[in-house]
Amino acid sequence: MLAAMPLPPTTTPSGDEPPIRGRDDACPGALRLHPADDGSLARIRVPGGLLTARQATVVGRVAEELGDGRLDITSRGNLQVRGLEAGCGAELAARLRTAGLLPSDRHDRVRNVVASPLSGLDGEGYADVTGWVRELDAVLCGGTPAEHGELSGLSGRFLFALDDGRGDVATLGADVTLIATPDGGALLRMAATACRAGGAEGGDTPRAVLWVRGGDAPRAAALAAAEFLTRARESGTRAWRVRELPAQHAVTTEGVAARLAAAGIDAVPRPDAPGPQTPQPPPAPGLVTGPEGRHAVSVAVPLGRADADQWRLLTALASRSGADELRMTPWRGVVLPGLSPDGARDACSALSEAGLVTAPDSPWLGVGACTGRPGCAKSLADVRADTARMVADTERAAGGTAWGAAGAERRAGDTARGAAGAGRVAGDTAPGDDRDEPGPGTGIGPDPGLIPEPSPDPGLVPEPGPEPGPGPGTAPLPVYVSGCERRCGHPGGRWVDALATGDAGYRIAVRGAGRDTPEADSVDVTAEQLAGAVAAARGTT
Repeated sequence: MLAAMPLPPTTTPSGDEPPIRGRDDACPGALRLHPADDGSLARIRVPGGLLTARQATVVGRVAEELGDGRLDITSRGNLQVRGLEAGCGAELAARLRTAGLLPSDRHDRVRNVVASPLSGLDGEGYADVTGWVRELDAVLCGGTPAEHGELSGLSGRFLFALDDGRGDVATLGADVTLIATPDGGALLRMAATACRAGGAEGGDTPRAVLWVRGGDAPRAAALAAAEFLTRARESGTRAWRVRELPAQHAVTTEGVAARLAAAGIDAVPRPDAPGPQTPQPPPAPGLVTGPEGRHAVSVAVPLGRADADQWRLLTALASRSGADELRMTPWRGVVLPGLSPDGARDACSALSEAGLVTAPDSPWLGVGACTGRPGCAKSLADVRADTARMVADTERAAGGTAWGAAGAERRAGDTARGAAGAGRVAGDTAPGDDRDEPGPGTGIGPDPGLIPEPSPDPGLVPEPGPEPGPGPGTAPLPVYVSGCERRCGHPGGRWVDALATGDAGYRIAVRGAGRDTPEADSVDVTAEQLAGAVAAARGTT
């Protein structure tokens, strides 16, 4: 199937009543492509962000030979290819199957798993959760229906998070979260149900929290998802996420425990169990020192989009490392593990030269943008080109730091020009997230939140992003540049809103976290004044 067919609307009651879904979610996948102004879009699920170097090579060739040549990294560590031509669906699927990136057609869109990207690399955390990722993916795709139910019924928005105990992905608002514990076990935590019966006032219903053995954790997570599907069917709401369930059909500790017991899994209710003691920010760009002399490199990708040369470099470095893998992060970055100290330093230098971010003081940190022109018909401006110029101006004002102003302007020019001869420009488009569910902060690196997978264009109900996490208290506000009032993929928490008002104008305001700035307090500026106005709003001037 090349594109999602037109679907009936969702009925969204006022107050805290649960939404009544009149359709399945419209999230794209590798088999369900989404038509956009710049061609079709495919979203390739990559559980835990884990790619072998060979798989990364295959995806890069897919983007170059079937798409516009560039790859989007989304806020769930997935990949998107844009600019696909009509009729390429069968070839795309065949290539992905051969590379092991489409293990089950029925489960293509449900393999949404984020994981601690530095797990097992830096000596932190209580477990290496990469094994959990692979086992959970196998259960999702091939679990026994009698035990787990038909997990292909999960929506494309349902999210699993596997946290090694450091607290980096446990705060991302997943539906089912596993948190490694010091005793070799894991806390299995369900999202809270926010909807109240009849729109009654009140807080979230208590979330289900249980302790399970580490060896049982992936199967327990799948069973918890099956319990959600049962509750969703009983509610008649066709809920996509746990938080959408009505209170009387909430996923309870007792319900999950009973399902686990029936499958032979011992579980101990832990309703008062705290989360990770000190939630950690995302990996900062740069060198990551690991045990036994092995290093990793954490790379941030500006606006989440890597061009063909950048992706080839990442793939080549991964193939030369001892790990032979890349790890994509929920913060639109990449971690390259298994490097020697000298190899890691050389990699940092090469990646920086290629226009990727390897320094923790880059002006790209905390900056995000929607798709904008030309990929989105509703956008009033090429917001990605304007954002790149804004970052270049910011860096020039600071005297030039991690990534040179000239490099930023070169990228801006590439964005504006696009692939003129191809006739299907991607416009340096962003990864996709849910415009209906604001996600956490924006951009790359250790910012106060996380940019959700913004919508590829207004015609798509995109994949929802994680909720805001706790980031450093002294960090500047994240900034998000939007091409229209939909603000697709904007962050949660407090953020600086740069809204296009035309081809060359923006309205700047601080929004979110209970302090939506009144329109009278906003400031209208030209695109050339964007850097100064945003810096003032972020508190960095």
